[in-house]
Amino acid sequence: MSTINPKAQALLDAQIKFIEAELSRKQTIIDEFMGFFEWFTQQKVGELWQHAEVNALLQEQILNSKASTNLITLIEQHIALALEHSDNVSTKIDDVLDVNTVDEIAQYIASKTEHRKALINQLVNNSAYVELMTNIVQQSIKDFMDNTMLSKKVPGMGSLMKVGKSVLERASDNSFDENLRNYLHKNFSKISNLSERLINQYLDNNKVYHLQAKFWHSIKVAPLSSVKNYILVEDLPHTVGLGHKIWDHLRQTEYLQEQVSAGVTHWLNAHQNETFAKVLTDINVDQDLLRSELADLCLPIIEKLVSDGYLSNRIRFYLMQFYASDEVKTILQID
Repeated sequence: MSTINPKAQALLDAQIKFIEAELSRKQTIIDEFMGFFEWFTQQKVGELWQHAEVNALLQEQILNSKASTNLITLIEQHIALALEHSDNVSTKIDDVLDVNTVDEIAQYIASKTEHRKALINQLVNNSAYVELMTNIVQQSIKDFMDNTMLSKKVPGMGSLMKVGKSVLERASDNSFDENLRNYLHKNFSKISNLSERLINQYLDNNKVYHLQAKFWHSIKVAPLSSVKNYILVEDLPHTVGLGHKIWDHLRQTEYLQEQVSAGVTHWLNAHQNETFAKVLTDINVDQDLLRSELADLCLPIIEKLVSDGYLSNRIRFYLMQFYASDEVKTILQID
């Protein structure tokens, strides 16, 4: 870099001195910061942000970045802190959950009649349910025939049942249990239809609502500390680790990447002609409060930049290049 003429150097030093004096006044920093904030909020979203840049940022910082071990540990620690907080013992569940909201949720769930019927239909026609019900019915019939009080009290009844079993076994060359199981499997569509009909009759809207209300009344006075009966602090490294594995796989899928990209496109299309002030208002952010909070956070940083001389050094670095330029030499008529 070429040297600076003494006259140019004097101008540079005077400029730096002037800037340092201005920035030493706290009000100057406040005015500049507030001016920038006002300018920013009046800019339109589409003029500053484009899909490519926003999507690239989210893809790189969220989807393409693996969570660090320290972050996972931090999540575990905060969950453990919440679970073990001393206030959990003296705070009841209904202290933190509004009973009116709980009641609205119960009414909403109870009103979804068709959804509930569709769920019950899927349940009773599931192979696991079929197998479970077959085993229950089979065991119940077997227990009845083996241990019913009727066969013990009525003379000859026990023998009659045994004869019936033996005849059935000889007729099919199968054991009674096997015959019973085959029969149940063959006729389970009828049993399943009956089961579905009875469940729907029992779980009508009113019953579903009152079951939820009964459950709420059974837990509302329990302390929040009872949650530790179901979420064990010592299991957090394992459960949080499993959650991280699920996210780690999901973030790398093409599906989530496409969802993020589509979400960015939708948001920008909806807000590109709006100012940032309007966007902040729409998401219920108080601009005056935000301006004040940002000022409280940012002003000490700017003041530190000034007091440490960092800002002056950076200004001096660029002004030295400016005053050493041929254009300035020509203006100042320096040979």
